[in-house]
Amino acid sequence: MSARSAAQTHVTKAREFLEAAEWNLEGELYNAAASNAVTSGINCKDAICLVLTDRSAKSDQHTAAVAELRAALGVNAVGAVQGPTPPTALGRLLRMKSKSQYQAADVSPSDAARAVGWARKLLDAATLIVAD
Repeated sequence: MSARSAAQTHVTKAREFLEAAEWNLEGELYNAAASNAVTSGINCKDAICLVLTDRSAKSDQHTAAVAELRAALGVNAVGAVQGPTPPTALGRLLRMKSKSQYQAADVSPSDAARAVGWARKLLDAATLIVAD
């Protein structure tokens, strides 16, 4: 499978997880919404890195994933972005991973909504990059 083909698969998965996040947010399932948003964001990072660098590292170190995305994008973090850049959005999502998936504390409705927004930003960027 080529890097571009793998990237397209990651974008498809990212879209699916983002749709699940949106449904969960609407259904007031905030932990699930944030968790799905995180998974969507990770798939977006993989897609972007595959297209721009022909590889995407798998690491449990969240800061490494953010650094990899930042390096792949270089100084051009997807044109004139409004709000957080894709690496910033990914970092924010990854900080929610433990709370949404492992900790006893629940994700708040506002945090879940922010997570869905960050995942949307990443999917928009990945879609543009993979389509080029």
